[in-house]
Amino acid sequence: MVDRVRRRIDHAGLAMGDFARIARNGFGDQLNSYPHSMMWFRDRLYVGTTRSNLCLFKVSKISKKLDRWPVECPDYVYEQDMRAQIWRFDPSGRVAGVENSGWSEVCRSPWIETAEGERLPREMGYRAMCVFKGRSDPQECLYLSTYVPARGQGAQILRSVDGIGFDPVPMPDGFSARITTLRLIQPFKGKLFTSPTGTAGGNVNAVGTAVIYVSDDPASGNWQVANLPSFGEPENVGVFEMVGCGDWLYAGTGNPNGYQIWRTRAEGKPPYDWHCVVRNGAYRGVLNQGVASFCVHEGLVYAGSGIQHGGIDRANKVGPAGPELIRIYEDGSWDLIVGRERDTPDGMKIPLSGQGPGFGNMFSGYFWRMESHDGWLYLGTFDWSLMLRYSENGEWPAPFSRMLDRFGVERLIDMQAGADLYRSRDGENWLAVTTRGMGNPYNYGIRTLQSTPHGLAVGFVNPFGPRCGKDLPDGFGYFDNPDGGLEVWLGQRRSS
Repeated sequence: MVDRVRRRIDHAGLAMGDFARIARNGFGDQLNSYPHSMMWFRDRLYVGTTRSNLCLFKVSKISKKLDRWPVECPDYVYEQDMRAQIWRFDPSGRVAGVENSGWSEVCRSPWIETAEGERLPREMGYRAMCVFKGRSDPQECLYLSTYVPARGQGAQILRSVDGIGFDPVPMPDGFSARITTLRLIQPFKGKLFTSPTGTAGGNVNAVGTAVIYVSDDPASGNWQVANLPSFGEPENVGVFEMVGCGDWLYAGTGNPNGYQIWRTRAEGKPPYDWHCVVRNGAYRGVLNQGVASFCVHEGLVYAGSGIQHGGIDRANKVGPAGPELIRIYEDGSWDLIVGRERDTPDGMKIPLSGQGPGFGNMFSGYFWRMESHDGWLYLGTFDWSLMLRYSENGEWPAPFSRMLDRFGVERLIDMQAGADLYRSRDGENWLAVTTRGMGNPYNYGIRTLQSTPHGLAVGFVNPFGPRCGKDLPDGFGYFDNPDGGLEVWLGQRRSS
């Protein structure tokens, strides 16, 4: 392990009592279920939404794996208004104790029409945001990447100079209209990087070839390929996350044999020279299928893992299994922070936190988002326990079956449901902020974390509305759910 100097932090970090809910019920529209992107820009907090995700999942390949569907959906998903939205929060406009105050909608996806005359939203989701100044940009701009219908025009990157108007930038030459998802956009050394992560046909997390594009002037459409296809290893089916730290840019892949992490100094002409620093899912193999999150804290890179589809990839018979957390040093070595002890070609790896996968929570599917704020590292999870209510019970591994027999589904949900938020000052000793979705069991994932001058913003995924399914006295049915729709919470350190 590499020694390093840690700066002194003289406060305890944010506890649950330091957080207040500033947005609920999807800003008043429960179809806003995922706060997929979040960024502080021009003294405001911006949140990009994805709409009615569980209804989208129902028409995808994974819909056959649930006995009963969690939410009430129309026969044709686009009977709903599926246009993605961008909301902006002005802290000065917030009224204490009044949820959804201080927010305004600044953008809604336009409609498009297909050659067959079908009307579709141009975007169903805004997946990532960043602040970046390209060579021809007049000032720092807000850039965001998109998630689009399979029968649409293909994923794009949008740019806003003022935080109100959002316009597409030219995409790389030959960029396929079959690409439906750009999961990430990452600034580094005066350049913007992005990578396709989904294609039409139900491939939401794979494009077949992991390719990264780079531009120092996205507004002009001057894009180049930044890496050899899949880094020369075909098993890398996509790049899930990227982060810059010091002189290095890191890229984490999805790989059926276990994720890989590559890094480059991004110098000279692309494609750049990349080096693999972690492979085979940090030698855990298939149970670390992809890098779900990156974060830089105190000058070091932290990487959280996950198995796609909420920690249970039934198509590839992987999982359920909890995620792990590793830490990468400047020299390319790494430590296991949260996970399962094992021998590796780099020596024995013992979790420095003393915590097993998922912090011991077998329902934790991803370490989905991390953020360094005010000297502390915060980590948010995805917890799939609520989905027990809708899943077939005959196909679980033996430990799950025994637990279900002992407690029953509803009791397990009462004890467990809701995403977890943890914090650590040194990256090794962790404290729970909440293990129950801030008291709302339908808040089953933390998709966004954003440090702001006004505190730490936490975006909870909550697709369980407007009408949610449950066993009722006369059988399974749907009820109006007052707790559905995405939520945003703001944590502020109290004055001493």
